[in-house]
Amino acid sequence: MELTLVNELEHTDFETYETDFLYIAQKTLEKTQKSSDVVFSVILVDDVRIHEINREYRGIDRPTDVITFALLDDKDEYESGMQEELETELGDVFINRDAVFRQAEEYGHSVRREMCFLFTHGLLHLLGYDHMNEQDEREMFGLQKEILDDYIPR
Repeated sequence: MELTLVNELEHTDFETYETDFLYIAQKTLEKTQKSSDVVFSVILVDDVRIHEINREYRGIDRPTDVITFALLDDKDEYESGMQEELETELGDVFINRDAVFRQAEEYGHSVRREMCFLFTHGLLHLLGYDHMNEQDEREMFGLQKEILDDYIPR
């Protein structure tokens, strides 16, 4: 597994999350029965930058908490032979640090929990999970709970 962390912000301790991200990624890959021979990036941005990304790529004119750019669109593509053709590159997860702090306070848990939650959510999107309908939402959110709750309690 290869994780690249990109910190677009000054004066943050983003790199301290690398151990958490690697642990969560390994656990996620095991729970989803995916190969751990993957490469992906996590980019830390602020409200302004993620707002630009959201507007440009999704046509939504507001900031959000996490955006992913997956090279494969769904679980079936990941499980097919396409992953060999694309080697092991999953894509990128953009996490909005401003949203991390706001949401941690709003939900009454730690900044670490929120950062790791958004990472887990983004990683599942890279693996082809989504929450566009009720059944998919139950599956994805159930996985998030299984992956995180025993590692970083609420």
